[in-house]
Amino acid sequence: MENINYKHSIIFFNFCILVSPLYVMLNFEPVIFCLFLILILGISHGALDNNKGKKLLKLFGYKQTVFFYLTYVLISSLIIIFWLIFPNTILLLFLIVAAYHFGKEDTVFFFRKKFFISECLFFLKGSTVIIAPLLFKREETNEIFRILNFKVFESGFFNNEFLIGMLCLSFLSSIYISKKENANLKCVMIMDFFSLIILNLFLSPILAFTLYFCFLHSIRHSITLIFELDRSFKPGFKKFIIKAIPLTLVTAVIFLIAIYFLNNFYKLDEAIYKVIFIGLASLTFPHILLEYFLEKNEKRT
Repeated sequence: MENINYKHSIIFFNFCILVSPLYVMLNFEPVIFCLFLILILGISHGALDNNKGKKLLKLFGYKQTVFFYLTYVLISSLIIIFWLIFPNTILLLFLIVAAYHFGKEDTVFFFRKKFFISECLFFLKGSTVIIAPLLFKREETNEIFRILNFKVFESGFFNNEFLIGMLCLSFLSSIYISKKENANLKCVMIMDFFSLIILNLFLSPILAFTLYFCFLHSIRHSITLIFELDRSFKPGFKKFIIKAIPLTLVTAVIFLIAIYFLNNFYKLDEAIYKVIFIGLASLTFPHILLEYFLEKNEKRT
C-alpha cells in the first residue's frame, strides 16, 4: 500500500505539472467535463457505503439494512433542506467538515495524537483544498460561492495575509503529521500539497477541485477499499467495480435529474454548480458519520 500511494502521488504531481500549461493554452471552463468526472470517479469512492453500513448495523446487532438506507437518505435530504434555508451556515459547516475529511482521508498512514490535536491538524492539512483557490483565484471562487448563495469569504477578514497564513499552517501540519514517517511518506505529503498549489495557480477553481477530488482523493480512497476487498489488486479491483456500479449509477441519475429540473430556473452552468456542491455536501455528511461510527465501534470489538 505504501509503495502504491507513493507512486500515485508521483503520478498525480507530474500530471498536475503537465495539465496546467495545457489548460492555460486552451483557456476554457469545462464545467460539464467536471460534472462527468465527478459522477464517474468522484462519487464512486463512497459507493461501498452500503457495505460499510451493513457492517455497522451488524456491530449494533441489527439485521435489517433498510434502516441504514433510510438513515442515509434522511441525513442527505436534511442537508439539502437546511442548505436552502441556511446556505451560509450549512456551506461553512460543510467546508470545515470537508477540510477535515480531506486531511484525514488523504493521510496514507495512521496518525493519532490526543483528542482534538489530531483533528485540528487534519483540518489544517485539508484546508489547502479551500484556501488555495481563494488565494490564487479569489474572484472566480467567490463567483461560484455567490451562485451557492454563500458570501462569507467576501468579508475583509479573509484577506490575503490570513489566507497565506492558513496555507503556511496547512503545509506545516503536513510536515508535522509525517515527521516520524519514512522518506516516501514524507514525500507523499509534500507532493500532495504542492500538487494542489499548482492546480489552483493555473486552473479554474472548479477544474482544480475536480482533478484533486477525482484523481487524488477518490482514487486514493478507492485503492484502500480495493485492498480491503482482496489483498491482491486485480481481484480486489474487479470486486470494487462490481460493488460500486449500482450506487454510483443511482447517484449519477439523481444528479442529472436535479440538473434537468434546476435548468428550468437557472443557467446550465449555475445548475451544475449547485448540484455538484450541494449534492456532494448531502453525500459527504452521512459518509463521514458512517466512517466515524464504524471506526469507533470497530475499535471496541
